[in-house]
Amino acid sequence: MTAELTVHELIAKHRPTLDQALEAIRTRAYWSPHPEHPKAYGEHGSLDAAAGKAAFEALLGNRIDLGQPGTDDWTGGEVSPYGIELGVTYPHADVDTLLPAMRAGQRAWRDAGAQARAVVCLEILKRISDRTHEFAHAVMHTSGQAFMMAFQAGGPHAQDRGLEAVAYAYAEQVRTPDTAEWSKPQGKRDPLALTKTFKPVPRGIALVIGCNTFPTWNGYPGLFASLATGNAVLVKPHPRAVLPLALTVQVARQVLTEAGFDPNLVALTAERPGEGIAKTLATRPEIKIIDYTGSTSFGDWLEANARQAQVYTEKAGVNSVLVESTGDYQGMLSNLAFSLSLYSGQMCTTPQNLLIPRDGIRTDEGPKTYDEVVADLARAVDGLLGDDARANALLGAIVNPDVKARLEAAAGLGEVALASREITNPEFPDAVVRTPVIVKLDGAKPDDEAAYMSECFGPVSFAVAVDSAADAVELLRRTVREKGAMTVGAYTVDADVESAVEEVCLEEAAQLSLNLVGGVYVNQTAAFSDFHGSGGNAAANAALTDGAFVANRFRVIEVRREA
Repeated sequence: MTAELTVHELIAKHRPTLDQALEAIRTRAYWSPHPEHPKAYGEHGSLDAAAGKAAFEALLGNRIDLGQPGTDDWTGGEVSPYGIELGVTYPHADVDTLLPAMRAGQRAWRDAGAQARAVVCLEILKRISDRTHEFAHAVMHTSGQAFMMAFQAGGPHAQDRGLEAVAYAYAEQVRTPDTAEWSKPQGKRDPLALTKTFKPVPRGIALVIGCNTFPTWNGYPGLFASLATGNAVLVKPHPRAVLPLALTVQVARQVLTEAGFDPNLVALTAERPGEGIAKTLATRPEIKIIDYTGSTSFGDWLEANARQAQVYTEKAGVNSVLVESTGDYQGMLSNLAFSLSLYSGQMCTTPQNLLIPRDGIRTDEGPKTYDEVVADLARAVDGLLGDDARANALLGAIVNPDVKARLEAAAGLGEVALASREITNPEFPDAVVRTPVIVKLDGAKPDDEAAYMSECFGPVSFAVAVDSAADAVELLRRTVREKGAMTVGAYTVDADVESAVEEVCLEEAAQLSLNLVGGVYVNQTAAFSDFHGSGGNAAANAALTDGAFVANRFRVIEVRREA
């Protein structure tokens, strides 16, 4: 089978999916080609639950050899938040050898065109999808997510985000025609005539710096946006979460080879313990694009120092929910309790500050004081997590000791409305599992401000008493402006308050969810419809995913000839 025939086959196989993705990002309606339910897998070459778990277990204690040039060592050391030593080792790269090898394949990849690149990316995603059960265990045991969340967020939802990025990349590249005949009238003289060609060209090598909590969900948008726009991609995983991205690179290299392209267009570089190679890689002249999810301090460093690269960062923010009034008090409490508990609050979208007027709120059950609202929310969280089996399924495990330390320190910041408790996971007795803590703070006290105006990543929430709804709106504005926010939530039945909150979010560029009381939560976003972050406040300089996320990963080069 020739490479050209392979690409034609991939076009026939995946063009309908690409067209559906293009329609989905146009309409913003619900759509996903990747099943969310574990039982949907096991046919047409995909791994079922048992086979996926066996495939994951077969990886433990072994080496993942990607066949990359420049491998000068093997490194590993991941320990699952559930207490298992993975024992997997990965290639450590001599980048002076690897980076030139990655550049060598870019010309053919560039010349293949936007459609060919898109369908190759879709084939990579399809093969990853077929191994969703295997990837779910890899995500679970590197991030600490509970299995079902690891399965959905690390599998189909991550794959959706990758496909979404491919769709945006394709749309932006074909916006300009391949050729144009240009003729300018000159009166009595012959017209000026030129034939023009336009070709999208990649910026260079893209660097994806992975995160610990959502290695695939946060990693796939940048990886596939860069690859689909013609760039080679070097993946530098978080040292605690290498396995999911190593498997991704392995699949990508296999597909590229089979499609007749250089496998070195996608490569992995794992780091030795304490090596900290991200800074070295980020300032290499060959690196022209960087995607990063993580701390504000390193994100700011990248933006200031990786001047040769186009840098896309998702950093920290302080997410707030304004609680002014509600027409469904129990629905609000239930929705907030789930949002605070999911994955132990270890999401960049989890609410931290609950802004509640100290005189209380109006509800369908009558007036509720500030103390009553906080106490009722604490009971809702307790009720949600009262059964240990359900709690383990929602909370997962604490991802690293820093989160545990912040959780324990939070109890000393104010009056504790809900104390955190330890939960045992019978399947993984070494897992660190903790329920959320809710601390009461006063928005008028300067000593409390230091706590609620700083991100406290993990299962920590602050119930901040404010003087009025107007004060809550202004505190919301100041928080987003100074600290950034990935999400904002509000509960109100007052049209003026709703308008004021919406105006703050429009002016300060924050994504807003209003009056959520059902099965949609402020800390969840859907690919093809919801934007993750805005790129307009301090929490992130890019949104997942829009045209701006992909358009500057390539440039259009024009060649003019006399007609």
